[in-house]
Amino acid sequence: MPKASTLIDVLRRELKAKRITYQELARRIGVSESSVKRMFSTKSLTLQRLDQILDASEISLHDLTLRSYEESLIEELTYEQEEELIKDPKKFIVAVSAMNFFSLEQIVDIYAISEPEVIAYLVRLDHLGILELMPNNRIKLLLSRTFRWRPNGPIQRFHQRESFADYLNSTFCGKHEIMQFLSVMLSKQSSAAFLTRLKQLARDISDQHQLDAVLPVDEKHRMSFMLSARPWIPNYFQALVRPEYIAKHAEKRRKANQ
Repeated sequence: MPKASTLIDVLRRELKAKRITYQELARRIGVSESSVKRMFSTKSLTLQRLDQILDASEISLHDLTLRSYEESLIEELTYEQEEELIKDPKKFIVAVSAMNFFSLEQIVDIYAISEPEVIAYLVRLDHLGILELMPNNRIKLLLSRTFRWRPNGPIQRFHQRESFADYLNSTFCGKHEIMQFLSVMLSKQSSAAFLTRLKQLARDISDQHQLDAVLPVDEKHRMSFMLSARPWIPNYFQALVRPEYIAKHAEKRRKANQ
């Protein structure tokens, strides 16, 4: 459960999103504006007062609690945490397996790692705040649905060095495979819109990953998605671009950034 202070922080943001000022909220619940300000600054609300505020602002306690819980989850590990994971292959395998909702028994069954080793790694991952090791060695993940490896962090660099070439070494013609590489010219507005849709797609994939966690392992197969976008021109194109064209556009970018 989220802490009360986190709940109040989220409530403040929800009120702001609804354009409900402290003055307006005070009017709706029948107290002074200074009292409302004090409640939020000291983060001291009685359950009765919280109910009044939620009713007056038409905010659901369920939605508020859910948002507060999601904000308490980890969206990104620290550089040091990623470095620790990637330095120990077994620890990294256990961490990724836990992220894929594997149980202790499934990890031991699939990988050549003993049960005591897996438990020791899970305890360490618990200390890192990545998961919570529950009674009977049940695993509760503490990662946000928008969790990602750090951009240019130890694990992303590891994948760039060790995994990407292997991943792309495929015809992508299989039943569960697809690859479409598009190189297009778009406006800044269109680019921003598609990037937003890509981020939403990543969230949808993560949501489905969690929904499918309840299915038996033999009813699922591992899927890897590579969602990426960047302004980019292949090297063999760049080699033929006229120097005066590069200079002209570099000057335009410089002026635009001033």
